[in-house]
Amino acid sequence: MSLPATIHAIGTAVPDTDIHPAFIDWAGERIADRRERALFTRMAQRSGIQHRWSVLDGGTGSPTAQGGFYGGPWPTTAQRMAIYADAAPILATRAVAALADQVAIDGITHLVVASCTGFIAPGIDQKLVTMLGLDPTVERLMVGYMGCYAAIVALRSARHIVRSEPDARVLVVCVELSSLHLQDDARVEPLLAMLQFGDGAAAALVSPAAGGITLGQPFAMTVPDTEALIRWDLGDHGFAMHLSGEVPGAIAQALAGTITLPIPAQSIDLWAVHAGGRSILDAVARALDLAPHALDHSRAVLRAFGNMSSATLMFVLARILAGNARGQGMALAFGPGLAAEGLTFHRADA
Repeated sequence: MSLPATIHAIGTAVPDTDIHPAFIDWAGERIADRRERALFTRMAQRSGIQHRWSVLDGGTGSPTAQGGFYGGPWPTTAQRMAIYADAAPILATRAVAALADQVAIDGITHLVVASCTGFIAPGIDQKLVTMLGLDPTVERLMVGYMGCYAAIVALRSARHIVRSEPDARVLVVCVELSSLHLQDDARVEPLLAMLQFGDGAAAALVSPAAGGITLGQPFAMTVPDTEALIRWDLGDHGFAMHLSGEVPGAIAQALAGTITLPIPAQSIDLWAVHAGGRSILDAVARALDLAPHALDHSRAVLRAFGNMSSATLMFVLARILAGNARGQGMALAFGPGLAAEGLTFHRADA
């Protein structure tokens, strides 16, 4: 019989600077046409986002002024990756420290790291082994450049490890610095895409021991003929996000036909849906005919942090762990492909 795989606790961390108000002002000033500027402002107000946190500081000092993100020459990808190499491991260790405040993290046997907003080698996984003082024999897995659903992939991998190795204690880390990839663009649609994203990190302990969220059946689906709707284009000046306005409709249509959940939506008590944007959450709620408050955790994360790519879903699960609700759950995320990745889960402990 396979062992259960349980998330015992999740630690989260964000940088110190709330960049959301400054970004809205900055983006609005870039839009020359008055009507388009009014459209951007209206959409920003309806975004469901109040705060987004960034390792940048809006141009008032290092490293933003040095990198030229809000004036002067726009930084190259190499310059952005230099910031990522320094800041991402530090933010990840803060999330692990928050995890360690809740549960003992000694005896880690495996480390799974997800990140799509930067590339370094040696990777963040190797850096974390050193920075956290883990045993150098820890087995490492790096989940890279998969986008918003990478947390599902990381947790699914941890589940596979635990179910095959009875002594496994898996540290799962998601860290994303999405704000590094701000682009020199004055069009409304790209600016609205950039408006969604912030920085964040989360860390979870997964093992066979009881107590927490038990991970269940994983599932995945790539929706045909949607590959152009969500893209990260790697260029000379960062990773340019393309997020089509057709995404919510495509998700709703897929949930109505292409994507088959492993259990009926009506039997699910707890929803952990990636907070990719207000319109995406609305599309999921409509397509699955969910109760009015079913996505409250996702909406709260979106409101307080924005879309932190892979880290976002972990923030939602952290809220579920911190709450009193029990029952059958579903974790669901969408990303480039257009693809959906998910996991059933169960929360039974008091």
